Amino acid sequence: MIYQILTLLLVLLVTAPARPTAPPPADKLRQEAMRTLRPYVLKEAAWALQQAPVTVTASTSARSAGGPHDFFSEGDYWWPDPQNPSGPYIQKDGLTNPDNFTAHRLAMIRFSRIVGALASAYKLTKDEKYVRHALVHLRAWFTDPQTLMNPSLLYAQAISGKFTGRGIGIIDTIQLMEVAQGVLAMQAAKSFSKDDLAGIKSWFSEYLTWLTTHPNAKEEMNAANNHGTCWTMQVAAFARLTANEELLALCRTRYKTVHLPTQMAPDGSFPLETKRTKPYGYSLFNLDAMTTLCQVLSTPTDNLWAYQTTDGRSIRKGIEFLYPFVQHKNAWPFPKDVMHWENWPVAQPFLVFGAVQFGNQAWLSTWQKLDHAPEVPEVVRNLPVRNPLIWLD
Repeated sequence: MIYQILTLLLVLLVTAPARPTAPPPADKLRQEAMRTLRPYVLKEAAWALQQAPVTVTASTSARSAGGPHDFFSEGDYWWPDPQNPSGPYIQKDGLTNPDNFTAHRLAMIRFSRIVGALASAYKLTKDEKYVRHALVHLRAWFTDPQTLMNPSLLYAQAISGKFTGRGIGIIDTIQLMEVAQGVLAMQAAKSFSKDDLAGIKSWFSEYLTWLTTHPNAKEEMNAANNHGTCWTMQVAAFARLTANEELLALCRTRYKTVHLPTQMAPDGSFPLETKRTKPYGYSLFNLDAMTTLCQVLSTPTDNLWAYQTTDGRSIRKGIEFLYPFVQHKNAWPFPKDVMHWENWPVAQPFLVFGAVQFGNQAWLSTWQKLDHAPEVPEVVRNLPVRNPLIWLD
């Protein structure tokens, strides 16, 4: 009888289905991500410590309708008309005109790169030297009357012969998101004075007012594709820095009622991006933006990571759709991008944010293997979260 019982128990043990492996805890994956980032952060911060500020006042364009403190850029895909060389520019969607003015955008990307690296290094080491040097740049851009940038974007993405500035140009200031997040990461440091913090937050408060009231800004807010997502992403990042709860609530509502249900298909793809000339790059970009929204806006009582529409659209579904094509890009079912197809993917923030939130080791492992220090300007421009360490709280 005992033998029969032991035999039965052995059979049950052998034939019983294996218990599913529990996903790695979020803290474990977060620490693993931080270890991966550490050498990149310290190398970039060492470079940043050697850099002097360069703001919009360092360069001007005769084609700008603004003054020396106004940000100016030109539409990337607009070219001289061969049939009318002195007339209005014509569009070549997806093809960047290398002769357009980009100095202010490049200066802002550099500023974002510097502050993001210094804030990340401070978060790793608590060394005040990183904060002190970041403040040199922050003052130059936001509080020094000789070099500051005006808190508006009237002259962005201008088109020669057509527009002195457009709402679509507001996407250029996604580069200020890591500046705002970097300030949040450093604001408690001893070197960060109350006056400095107040001045910087005042600038962002003024810019938020412009972003939510000017006709150009409202036009961008209502853009149907990644431009609309990026308006909300910026407002969310700047509102968190300035503790503007009203705008944070607005951004949560727009994510749930506008971006997710109107931009994501039931399968997790983004049809408004896949029909464009750079369907792969734009899809990566929009998913990065949406996951950043979830990272910035989620609270214990309103968790956007867990939110789904009544028909099942969710940020997780978006990651699950795109992830196989990050692993195997040649399986991409849509046309290849007309430019920079070979430069994507890099270490997309949706992979690391999603891995930590959903306990997915495979997503993190893929992210670890990708390029964490891209240098192609078009890739850098469309990767506003380049320092995920300061966002991983």
